[in-house]
Amino acid sequence: MSPTLDAVVVGSGPNGLAAAITLARAGRSVRVYEAEATVGGGLRSAELTLPGFRHDLCSAVHPLARSSPFFRWAGLEDYGLEWCEPDVQLAHPLDDGTAVALWRDIAATADGLGADARAYTRLMGPFVDAWPALMQATLGPVTRVPRHPLLLARFGAVALRSAESVARRTFAGERARALFAGHATHAALPLDRLFTASFGIILGAAGHAVGWPVARGGSQQIADAMVRCLTAHGGEVVTSSPIDDIDQLPPAGAYVFDVTPDQLLRIAGDRFGGRFGEFYRRQLGRYRRGSAVFKLDYALSEPVPWTTPECRRAGTVHVGGTLSEIARAEHDVGAGRVPDRPFVIAAQQSVVDDTRAPAGRHTLWAYGHVPFGCEVDMTDAVERQIERFAPGFKDVVLARVTTPPAGIAARNRNNVGGDIGGGSHDGLQLFFRPAVRWNPYATPDPRIFLCSSSTPPGAGVHGMCGYWAARAVLRGLAGPRAGAI
Repeated sequence: MSPTLDAVVVGSGPNGLAAAITLARAGRSVRVYEAEATVGGGLRSAELTLPGFRHDLCSAVHPLARSSPFFRWAGLEDYGLEWCEPDVQLAHPLDDGTAVALWRDIAATADGLGADARAYTRLMGPFVDAWPALMQATLGPVTRVPRHPLLLARFGAVALRSAESVARRTFAGERARALFAGHATHAALPLDRLFTASFGIILGAAGHAVGWPVARGGSQQIADAMVRCLTAHGGEVVTSSPIDDIDQLPPAGAYVFDVTPDQLLRIAGDRFGGRFGEFYRRQLGRYRRGSAVFKLDYALSEPVPWTTPECRRAGTVHVGGTLSEIARAEHDVGAGRVPDRPFVIAAQQSVVDDTRAPAGRHTLWAYGHVPFGCEVDMTDAVERQIERFAPGFKDVVLARVTTPPAGIAARNRNNVGGDIGGGSHDGLQLFFRPAVRWNPYATPDPRIFLCSSSTPPGAGVHGMCGYWAARAVLRGLAGPRAGAI
């Protein structure tokens, strides 16, 4: 049967939509199938607690989206996307009653680090200065020939180490160590693991280069802008259409899946025949999942009563104390234990976006890392951490919704076991995902491709997994190619 579409994309997360936009902008006919009633995957927003309080279901703060070469190329601001940036990008409270602040101005941030001011500037400054080039160098597969080899080598000299070793050897004081550790903990790995320093560098430098913004109206607005961009270039989106078998899809020249490796096996595994297909299936079967999150969303009668002004002005607050305490919590999670004092990432979007709550009210989004598939209720542990730096927090809570790992997975098929990162970023799986292949987006079937965060460059709202997968698709289709970004 001859194809009626050039490409079909399964899944409307940021990578699925990025793949579809890239194909549509190259003049290809594209249709996206989404299992849920609303598009977006990890970019969805909803009134979870009370009417008028709008909460992000998964991803909330977007330094990588604002940094992404794909997002700049797509021009989503032309399709209604608006960024809101807080005065303080991030704050990290400490038990001495102070907080470390991440400002857009690197000098202002360094001034708050005491004796570590110069060391911080030496570490972050070169990457802030070369930010667009660094994003080009790192947001892609390792098999790609780098445009900026010297910059990548400089980055690798630090990034390939563990976050704990970089923090301890670079900084003498607890303030700078804690700030770096908080950034690195977004890796969802024990901080003594190799390569975790890369997360500390990228997220820290992003705060100075592009900020840690939120999308006005909710993260859903990013997905909605992507859909408007896609349809403007002739693409289609079909919602409420779960795909459990590739035979459910219409004839197409290529099939691009924004799904996890285990889902790809269930949906299309029988298409991977022969010796190479069998080897690929085994590799997908060995793909390692990451740790999970326990998430809480709050409707508040007033702002969180943080004891420090930096926290009250920040869009994001890292709640975890010192480097040693954060490292201990993440080590427990990596060992399969529930931490007594979890590291908590809190986003208070209503501080900078007045559409998130009724006048005078506020929202809070928070999660802590827990072991994969954890069934322990972490509500009390998370709230104790917040109360530690914001006494009286519970008194301003109007309503809360708790979402354990099972609930995270129920909202999004890709978040198996509560893992929101598309699989572990530990060891070589950070670079070679989901399998060791020259083209990580291709499969043994020349018409089937994978574009989820289980491919390089991995987790985060940047769309680059989808962009690179679409470029791979276009190499196999006759006709015009997509413009390079």
